[in-house]
This record gives sequence, structure tokens and C-alpha cells, in this order.
Amino acid sequence: MQKILLYNKEKPMDIRARLKDKKRIVIKIGSSSLMHPETGRLDLIKLEILVRELSDLKNQGKDVVLVSSGAIMVGRNTLGFQERPQRTAEKQACASVGQAKLMMIYQKLFSEYNQVCSQILITKNTMVDNLNRKNAQNTFKELLSLGVIPVVNENDTIATYEIEFGDNDTLSAVVAALINADLLILLSDIDGLYTDDPHTNPNARFISQVDHLDGHFMDMGKGSTGSSVGTGGMATKLSAAHVATGAGADMIIANGKDFHVIHKIMSGQPYGTLFRANPRDEFFLIDYLADLKEE
Repeated sequence: MQKILLYNKEKPMDIRARLKDKKRIVIKIGSSSLMHPETGRLDLIKLEILVRELSDLKNQGKDVVLVSSGAIMVGRNTLGFQERPQRTAEKQACASVGQAKLMMIYQKLFSEYNQVCSQILITKNTMVDNLNRKNAQNTFKELLSLGVIPVVNENDTIATYEIEFGDNDTLSAVVAALINADLLILLSDIDGLYTDDPHTNPNARFISQVDHLDGHFMDMGKGSTGSSVGTGGMATKLSAAHVATGAGADMIIANGKDFHVIHKIMSGQPYGTLFRANPRDEFFLIDYLADLKEE
């Protein structure tokens, strides 16, 4: 498959090599990356690898935040739903059961590597309201100063259409902007950005690097959809890239089928699509959140 390399004066590998110097990293894991595709149940071996990878980043002196989907998926399996629940009340019930179970597993696994994790549940209102957003920012700041790994998810137990982000791609980018992260990694069920949907177009070409995210690239995400267990397609990932890069963070979209990819990315190996930070003087998180409020 032909690759498209987009770069300015710097060689792509030189840019990748500098990823090891990132100090504050947000990593988002999609639901489909956490489950056995045959059964829809948690892949515990993959979860253990994920926790080990994040713990090793912490041992390198980096701040790490995990944005983890999966609460509704875990809850639906626990409660015996055969299909993804459709009614809001069913989703909220599944989230309530699943979030507790998921955090129990994360806490157990992180403790094996002498790491402490915490839970932060967010809705759109948390970020749109000035006081709530400042409180959330202060909480992240304190947790990171204490060496804790925050595990973030949307508060699906109380979120409704009016107050939900709708996907954790958007949420992870907002969190990255809020805490001034310098790298956001989105792990999903696709290798990165293509010129078209590779699931339907065998001639779609892979794009390894994007220096400036303009309308041409944003159009590539139109019409893409997520998996049956998640909610985010490529359009939401490109929207996340718009927020993260505008706030000053590099962002990578990579395949989460093997969580060892995390240390490979951090060591400069060419996995996924790299969106280079392009901080905008006119970028204000509150302006982006105001647009969300109107949606």
C-alpha cells in the first residue's frame, strides 16, 4: 500500500524521534480495542499489557492520563444484553454497572505495578461551565502532582443527549487541551488516516503525517462510522486532532489491536498517523466548548 508522507523541512523520522521527550501524555482507548471481537467481553490480557505500558511511562517520569471507553460494553455483558442498548435508561444502567467493574479491574492491575489510578467522570456541562471546568482542571493538576494516573470517561450514568460529548475522541482532546498535554494518542480499530475508508475502498492510501490539518483532510472523515461497540468514527478523530493540535499537542491515531504499540510510538517508530502540533494564537478552549454547547 502506498504511503503519503507529508512534511515540511524536517524529516518525518526526526520528528517521531522527539516523541520520547513528551512529558504529559493523554492516551485514549476505544471500546473495540478492549474486547474480544468474538464475544464482546473484556480482553484481560490486553488490559494487562495496557496497564504495564502506562506504568512504564510513569516510571520514565511522565504524566499519564488514560481516557477509557468500555463502561457501557462491560455493563451490557454483565447485565445480559445481547445487543448495544438503545434506550437512554438502559445505557445509563449499563454504564453504572460497567464503570464500577471496569475501575475495579484497572485498580487491581495498576496496583500490581505499584501505581495508583483514580476515576474522573465528565459530562459536557463539566467543561462548559466555567467554575466546573476550573475545578476539573485543579483536580487533574493535583492528581498528576501526586503521581496518580487519572482514568477518565464520560459520565454515561447521567449523561443525556443534551449534556454528552457523545464520543471519547472529543473528550480526550478536550482533556488534553485542559491539562496542557503535549501528546495525545488515540488507539482504535484503524491504522490511522487514509485518503478514503480502507474497509470499503482497497485503493485507499495511508497518510503517515499531517503538518497542517485543513479542510481537505477534514473531508476525509466524512461518512466514516465507528464500530458496533463504540461511537466514534474518523470524523470525530479529525475533530479531536483539530482541538489537540490547536492547543499545542501532537496527536497520533494508531491501531490498538496490540497495546505494545504505545512504547513503539514513544520510541519514534512510524506507527499511525502523526498530526503535528500547530498551536493557534486565537485558540481558546472555551470557544470550542461554546460550539459544543450549541450542538
